[in-house]
Amino acid sequence: MKHDRPATEKKLGDMVYDEVFSLIASGEFAENARLPSEIELGKRFGASRPVVREALARLRDDGLIQSRQGSGSYVTRKPDANVFRFVEIGSVSDIQRCYDFRIGFEAAAAGLAATAWRPAELALLEQAAADFDHALTRGELAVDADARFHNAIAQATRNPYYIQVQSSLDTNIRFGMNLSRNLSLLRPIARSQLVQQEHAAILNAIRLRDSAAAAAAMALHIENARRRMFEGADGDRTASRG
Repeated sequence: MKHDRPATEKKLGDMVYDEVFSLIASGEFAENARLPSEIELGKRFGASRPVVREALARLRDDGLIQSRQGSGSYVTRKPDANVFRFVEIGSVSDIQRCYDFRIGFEAAAAGLAATAWRPAELALLEQAAADFDHALTRGELAVDADARFHNAIAQATRNPYYIQVQSSLDTNIRFGMNLSRNLSLLRPIARSQLVQQEHAAILNAIRLRDSAAAAAAMALHIENARRRMFEGADGDRTASRG
């Protein structure tokens, strides 16, 4: 039977992840440069090789580094250093994992909402989308309207489990949204317009009761949100996850 690692070791793994993330973002570990070895990183952060290895695996999963056989790990992307203007270094790993979960969970919720909604629930979703658009035109963060848009989708599933999980994640989701919206204000207006377009695609698919399209549009939206935040990217993927 597989057992979870001790909480202290999990916390240390998060710390190594966050520290390496920060060093890449700051440019100390430059793009295309080779990272120090697992042994060197372990000494630097006071962590065992298994802990370092797991942190590096997560950085690879997040597209920040890649391994080259017989050569070590290399930096492939530099995340947006502005992240650390709004959050502490220790929060980065938690935010990433929340986005990982949301991609699958909220895509499934959107797919179900497309088949389950009733007029009153669709009206709430449309109102939240309109409020979000209006808030952006006023130069506001629009976090409340953004959260209400995602909550309305959970409500439209008419499934108490989706509704309860979405509600339990509300604080974490708003934290990520607040970071994302603050970073967007530092970018050209086109970046905010991308979010509006993604919301519109989700809403339209739900309105048309197209479950597959709604799920794909939501997965793409959340993946793009994470990518814009952590990679500093202005462009976005144009296809859903494979």
